Amino acid sequence: MIDSIGEAPHLTLSRGLDSGVPGRKLEQIRQMGSACIHNHHGSEWLEWCSGKGFLGRILSSQTEQKVTSFEYQQALCDAGQHEADRRGLSMQFVQGDAFDESSKQVFNANQHAVALHACGDLHVTLIQRAVDAKLPALTLSPCCYHLIQNEHYQPLSELGRQAELSLTKQELRIPLQETVTGGERVKRHREQEMVFRLGFDALCQQNQVTEGYEPVPSIKKSQLSDGFEHFCYWAAAQKSLTLPQVDFEHYELVGQARFWKMEALSLVQSVFRRPLEVWLSLDKVLYLESHGYQVSLSTFCDTATTPRNLLLHAFKS
Repeated sequence: MIDSIGEAPHLTLSRGLDSGVPGRKLEQIRQMGSACIHNHHGSEWLEWCSGKGFLGRILSSQTEQKVTSFEYQQALCDAGQHEADRRGLSMQFVQGDAFDESSKQVFNANQHAVALHACGDLHVTLIQRAVDAKLPALTLSPCCYHLIQNEHYQPLSELGRQAELSLTKQELRIPLQETVTGGERVKRHREQEMVFRLGFDALCQQNQVTEGYEPVPSIKKSQLSDGFEHFCYWAAAQKSLTLPQVDFEHYELVGQARFWKMEALSLVQSVFRRPLEVWLSLDKVLYLESHGYQVSLSTFCDTATTPRNLLLHAFKS
């Protein structure tokens, strides 16, 4: 059972604190920050996979407590530290590899650890490190379940292992197939681009231009209005391919047929999207409960803000 969005108060941010954050992402960070503060345990924060520390800025400015922001990319650490220092925030950025044993050094028993959309094994590692360090609290929103080091998902809890549910990386992608779009115009562009890409792939493989699927870089949406043939020549140029003389209209129709087949398969998978995501989260809930935490699974925002809105909150009882 998943609780509805909590009654965490709306946060009023100081001027400029949201600088550089896109609108929808800002709302995710704001609501995540509100949920963390509303259920805070501990005397300082650990921001896991922090990026430039946007969430940490909110936590620091609202609570006036120290934030340790742990991030892999040095450039993001430098940018985040510069901004925190400029604003007089109590934030310390630490560069490191989450999977390395040295990452344990950033944990201490006073911290409430937080992570917004930490991917795959990154949020699994956070949970395990938090348990080992006996952190008073942990609040995270998981994402990208397929980004794991093993070929199959490794359940954390005893009940999860007993289920003998062997999930491949491809199957772990299913929850991510739900996206938020910007309306009908965006949907039309997505459909047209997918038709063009699938038609181009069929053209290349059926004419022995490529041996398998050849990924094509992103294209400006304005270029789609030039038509399928233009797209094919553009894509071929990007990959240094030479196209034969073909019936482009035929392959555009092939692309349309492949697109609608893909959409039909997606409809079948959509039934399993949320149940699978909840199962993966409940596995973490059971693991944390077995280590003495009281745990809740809820949502921190609506799906229009992000479909990846599950919030796992645990605190030492």
